[in-house]
Amino acid sequence: MLTIFATPKPFHGHDGVIQRNAIGSWVQLHPNCDVLLFGDEPGAAKIAQEFSVRHVPDVRRSEFGTKSLDHIFAHAQQMARHEILCYVNCDIILLQSFCEAVTRVAAWSPKFLMVGRRWDTPLTQALDFGSAGWDAPLRDFAMRTGKLQAPYAVDYFAFSRGLYQDVPPFAVGRVHWDHWLVWKARSMRVPVVDASADVLAIHQAHDYAYHSGGLAGVKADIESKRNRELAGGQIHLYTIDHATHRLVEGRMEDKPGRWHAPISALLSIYSSQLWYWVLKATFGLRNSLGLRRGALAQVQRRPEMK
Repeated sequence: MLTIFATPKPFHGHDGVIQRNAIGSWVQLHPNCDVLLFGDEPGAAKIAQEFSVRHVPDVRRSEFGTKSLDHIFAHAQQMARHEILCYVNCDIILLQSFCEAVTRVAAWSPKFLMVGRRWDTPLTQALDFGSAGWDAPLRDFAMRTGKLQAPYAVDYFAFSRGLYQDVPPFAVGRVHWDHWLVWKARSMRVPVVDASADVLAIHQAHDYAYHSGGLAGVKADIESKRNRELAGGQIHLYTIDHATHRLVEGRMEDKPGRWHAPISALLSIYSSQLWYWVLKATFGLRNSLGLRRGALAQVQRRPEMK
């Protein structure tokens, strides 16, 4: 069985609707599914009571008031009623395909991390979990109107208990911590399974009004920059493409292009990041050359004095 843990934003407006949809879908996975909600955001206690899930209001926060991921992971692994856990973002709806995938991966390996790509879906209305077969039209709607997100968007992490013992104090709601979680499993030689082919993870569309700078602020503020430093820089930021295996129609497969030799592995993992370092290192030179070329072109176009 499974313990799902998450930390929501305040349950206001559209955020309240989509977070209730997500949490309601988790408790529908199985009668014994264990759900932990971390944080004292407005509405969290009420939702926890509505769905009969456990609520942990006290969470350590940064000097900016942002919740710390290390505190959440440590307490979740201590409190979990089951040996398999899953941290999931609070806007993700999970269906039975997720449970089936976790069961197959856990039967295949005692230690693992399972991740997968999400389907961005323009869902705006509240789901009626009391209606029989509520998930069938939702699945159809997601497949018709949704869009499969790129491998850098990692929104759920199913793993064996004890896998994450030394999570840095990442700021939740900022970038880079998710990619570090993938790298950490790989660094310990734990199988990382890409379940995208078998799991329909529905990401409900939303804005980023919780940050004063919107999405740009989420990606570039001081806490995101700190997250990157805590992760150890660009070389520790892995995506779903760095999985070692994949789950396809219930079968475990080595992921195509998987690298085993140390030198080949290094090339495979960091080749996609090479241009980042090249462009960053040559920014000043390229900018200077661009300005000089622009000035020269203006001189050449200037009419001669008579």
